[in-house]
Amino acid sequence: MDLSNLKPAKGAVKKSKRVGRGQGSGKGRTSARGHKGARSRSGYTKKVGHEGGQMPLSRRLPKFGFTNISRKEYKGINLDVLQKLVDAKGLATINAETLYEHGVVGKKDLVKILGRGELKAKVDVTAHAFSQSALKAIEAAGGSAQIIKA
Repeated sequence: MDLSNLKPAKGAVKKSKRVGRGQGSGKGRTSARGHKGARSRSGYTKKVGHEGGQMPLSRRLPKFGFTNISRKEYKGINLDVLQKLVDAKGLATINAETLYEHGVVGKKDLVKILGRGELKAKVDVTAHAFSQSALKAIEAAGGSAQIIKA
């Protein structure tokens, strides 16, 4: 083998049709762009969502309600999940970092403790928010609840 008989792998090179190289090429004259109009001109770019005069999808679909841009989205964690963590890992304090380390919440999630299930263990819980029933259940079990400022 030498340099004279090297060639690319089969299917690696795709031969493109050169446009604008005369009528004999089959792609001369208008260079496969048709006659006149914006698409035949150089520099043409179609705007996002443009459907050629048809009413665009974004305007055909109905829009309802109101989206509050300053809404805080909390990740709800129930008491039964906390009890499972205490049983499995033997935790005495639970906060957003320990919940993240055990894969319960994401790193930037705001945590709200909810009241489903029951808590038997004495646990000190630190979270961004608590439901009233969760607060009562934590204090009834002998633990404490502390709110973090988000």
